[in-house]
Amino acid sequence: MRITVLATLLCIAGPTFADAPRLENGKPDLSGTYDVSTLTPLQRPSEFGDNLSLTPEQAQAIMQANRERIATRDKNRGPITEAPPAGGAPPVGIGDEFRESSGAGNVGGYNNFWVDPGDSVFTVDGKFRTSIIVDPPNGQMPKPTAAALERAQERRKLRRPNDGTAWWVNVEGPGPYDGPESLGISERCIVGFTGAAPTFPSLYNNYKRIVQNEDHVMILIEMVHDARVVRMNAEHRPDHVRSHMGGSIGWWEDDTLVVETTNYSASSGQARGGSDTLTVTERFSRMEDGNLLYRFTVNDPSVWHADWTGEYVWRSTNAKVYEYACHEGNYSMGGILRGARLLESEMPVTESSGD
Repeated sequence: MRITVLATLLCIAGPTFADAPRLENGKPDLSGTYDVSTLTPLQRPSEFGDNLSLTPEQAQAIMQANRERIATRDKNRGPITEAPPAGGAPPVGIGDEFRESSGAGNVGGYNNFWVDPGDSVFTVDGKFRTSIIVDPPNGQMPKPTAAALERAQERRKLRRPNDGTAWWVNVEGPGPYDGPESLGISERCIVGFTGAAPTFPSLYNNYKRIVQNEDHVMILIEMVHDARVVRMNAEHRPDHVRSHMGGSIGWWEDDTLVVETTNYSASSGQARGGSDTLTVTERFSRMEDGNLLYRFTVNDPSVWHADWTGEYVWRSTNAKVYEYACHEGNYSMGGILRGARLLESEMPVTESSGD
């Protein structure tokens, strides 16, 4: 009787790891759709130090806090009866201006219906993780180089809170809204802010899809519909052939798919600030539960003093990936540029401050 019950339970549980699909060459077929949403942050909060794992109690506290935050944001606070103050309302959650919106300036953007950052902390080997980054041991990105810091300071000159004025007219050099090319590539819907290689979880659009044969692997990123094509057992393209997502080649190490990506364009900003000297090595390994363990290592000596490595779980799902069109036609871009011209016409020009 016990043997019969056990056999029945195994049948209900579905295929085992040994039954996982494989290509004709015997390598794992990783094709499928995966949900990567997670409450685990990319970089580790400082209070966890070098601890890679959370206790079950700590993990439950994080998930409970998320449930409470969602419940608070979901409260119906009645209609907005007047225009927000100049420059936008205070951030969500501050004072009497608390709204459920996540829109810039808190003037009405995405609410909880539209976002899906996940509701749990992912686990590896049964342990809750404190961060996606596993190396350096503190779970933080390495220190940036002096050149990277200088570039960041230059960019920071053109990143200020919206105060309802064209403050940039008194800053030396090009302005942040001079034309379409002045805006970031994510804002222009060219490459999503989840990144392509490496790719990260996000506030929403957290599906990834793999379609695979023996010669190529296509990795579709739901955010801004980025589709990477990995050429198996190939050579990198010539150095002058570059793109925002870089060029990827792949090979197998036992049952692990290894993908190396180089040839990024200088403006791609992949890996949260990488340059055109960036190299990313990714490893895709099927776990016994059918999920994937995704591991990546970032090397860019012009930006960071050391390599950094992260890993997180891609959960297999039967859900479909629908097209995310971003703002095709760039209607909002026209509004941004027209608004900038209007503010500039209202701004008195003073002598450049140089900062």
